[in-house]
Amino acid sequence: MSLKKIAEMVGTSPSTVSRVLNNSYTTCASEQLKAKIWQAAHEIQYVPNTAARDLKMGHTQQKKALRILIVLARVGALDKDPFFRELYQGLSYEVLKKGFVVDGLVTASEKDGQGLKKCDGMIILGRCSSKLLHTFSRYTPNMVGIWRNPMNYEIDEVVCDGQKAAQAAVTYLIKKGHRKIGYIGDCSYESRYVGYSETMIRNQLSIDYSCIASTGQSKEEGCRAMRRLMEDEDLTAVLCANDITAVGALQTLREQKSRRISVISIDNIEEAQTTKPLLTTVHIPREAMAHMAVHILHDRILHGHTEKLRVEFPCRIIERDSCFQI
Repeated sequence: MSLKKIAEMVGTSPSTVSRVLNNSYTTCASEQLKAKIWQAAHEIQYVPNTAARDLKMGHTQQKKALRILIVLARVGALDKDPFFRELYQGLSYEVLKKGFVVDGLVTASEKDGQGLKKCDGMIILGRCSSKLLHTFSRYTPNMVGIWRNPMNYEIDEVVCDGQKAAQAAVTYLIKKGHRKIGYIGDCSYESRYVGYSETMIRNQLSIDYSCIASTGQSKEEGCRAMRRLMEDEDLTAVLCANDITAVGALQTLREQKSRRISVISIDNIEEAQTTKPLLTTVHIPREAMAHMAVHILHDRILHGHTEKLRVEFPCRIIERDSCFQI
């Protein structure tokens, strides 16, 4: 009945709703439709029907669904960062699969933390300060973070190290024969920039700071940064801190057909598989990280573990068309 209700709310079929809610990365629906389906599911606090499964397994006692709050600590809205949007969809799927309820999506800031509320557990997307974690702890002792840069075991965390991802990307470009490699992204001692710099130095390659663009991580800033970096005729490759920035950089290269520059980035969002040329990127295993975060949070809620845990997933290069051998 809930699937039918969601289908009516978003104007699609119950079968499409079912496929989306049971596989957040399915291609049966557009990104806009999937977002509407998840939003509707949260509005009606949809919980998968586990009655038949429980009856088959001999479980007759009904339990109150755990209420999980998901907090965006790094971005102001999901539509501003496809990586976090896709990670959120994966988390929603894992939470629903467990029979829990997503009790809200909150954008937290260092100033107020508005929208936070008491909950059984909290999943935090994006690394944040110790001060903000202390604020979160007022609402639940059960927290797990998903991010690229490890913290000092302040809470349970699931990570895929951004520094290692950048090291893998630059090493890949060097093996392709590139020697003058630029960088587009946050340069304020951010782990991906550190990984880029250390790998260049370790391979005895000079860092030309005129080929480094300190930007926010958006498609528009990727476009602008690439226009500037293209002025250096010796530049042959660029590492972008995330895929959406690289999509913008590739757009500029398509418009300026006179230059051929290899572009590699980090995340492997869905758009990386459709942009032209197809984007070579470092895969961050969102699905596996989401699954593990929900598993760890559940175990924490049940007092299965008391020490702080860190689970680190490896990254890997996804070779596509945006990088060439020289």
